[in-house]
Amino acid sequence: MSYRSLLRAAGAGFFPLGLLARLPYATSALSTLILLQTSTHSYAFAGLGGATQSIATALGGPLVGTLADRHGHRVVGVVAAIANFAAWAALLAASLAGGRQGMLVAAALVGLTQPQVGPLVRVHWSRLLYARGERELLPAALSYEASADELSFVAGPVFVGLLTALSPLAPTIATMTVIAATTLPFAAVYAHPAPHQRPTAPQEKPRLPRRPLAVMFLAMAAMGAVFGSLQTAVTVYADAIDEPGAAGLVYAEFGIGSALAGVACAWLPRQFTLRARYLSFAGTLCAGMLVLFVGARLLSLPAAVAAASLTVAPYMISLYALTERLAPAERAAVAMTVLCAGGPLGAAVGQAVSGSLAQSYGIDGALLVAFTAAAAALLLALSAFLADRRRNIWIVDATVVSGA
Repeated sequence: MSYRSLLRAAGAGFFPLGLLARLPYATSALSTLILLQTSTHSYAFAGLGGATQSIATALGGPLVGTLADRHGHRVVGVVAAIANFAAWAALLAASLAGGRQGMLVAAALVGLTQPQVGPLVRVHWSRLLYARGERELLPAALSYEASADELSFVAGPVFVGLLTALSPLAPTIATMTVIAATTLPFAAVYAHPAPHQRPTAPQEKPRLPRRPLAVMFLAMAAMGAVFGSLQTAVTVYADAIDEPGAAGLVYAEFGIGSALAGVACAWLPRQFTLRARYLSFAGTLCAGMLVLFVGARLLSLPAAVAAASLTVAPYMISLYALTERLAPAERAAVAMTVLCAGGPLGAAVGQAVSGSLAQSYGIDGALLVAFTAAAAALLLALSAFLADRRRNIWIVDATVVSGA
């Protein structure tokens, strides 16, 4: 019933176009790595370019969110899509020219101009459902969005892998095509044309609650570290069994399990508060990564991944829902992009640390990082829960606030 209601609220075209519009985000990292490695024949430089792009994405996200809050999602979404297309073109040209400095600059521009489809569409759902008086559908909308994100990250690497078989340049060209054909039209058709307006006193300037937003950012960074370490682990696993394609398949399995769990979150009872969900799902995430670590040793990595994947999306959905609650309506986009910025930064750290440990300890070293990150996420949730004491300071589980 909830998902049928979402279909009626947003329109049928919103869903397929929105799913394809976020695909360039899922393909960008791998496309860049392949393009730079092909151009320079250096994995080290390709890794440097990928890290540059990830950091730029984390920095550019809040900037895009701030501009969207100020000038409207439609204008900023369209400009970001055009700018990102141009940045990809510059990266392609730099790779053909062979200049390493130019490639790094272009990779940074790709990250800075990355269209923030995922964060901004969550704000779109919030405003749409509040305006229609159907706020009770927001959990279902956030569950759908988490599943859509996971599906895009399943399809993205597969998409890149198939195209790379044709040409190392093909993933980059295809990413540019998808930006022009879906990301740009999605922003032009479905994004809000003007910034959110709400009657305020002349002197009122809504501010973001910094402490709860910092908690959400760190919580998402821990999730990013889990993703980064798992990417390393599946790469080591594929190398160990001498099946390079196995890495993408096992990671896709992780995304599919998470997507299924995300869909199921739409049916959680309303009495199960966001505060309780955050703490509970942080605990299940930690348990899931422990199962992953132990199961990979006792059974097999694919079997352990299948079990652990079910604990990911519920945790992430709770972060998105709490961030939606804590942000003033006028600052919702920047709050959501700040949250999402934690993901690539955490992933970069997770990849770096797990790569170092995997060099000496193999899969166990990489998965230990995933468990440690999940344990840190649980400790953060417990600390925020105890410090808050239902005061809506560290965990905002009430109506949308105007500042803090």
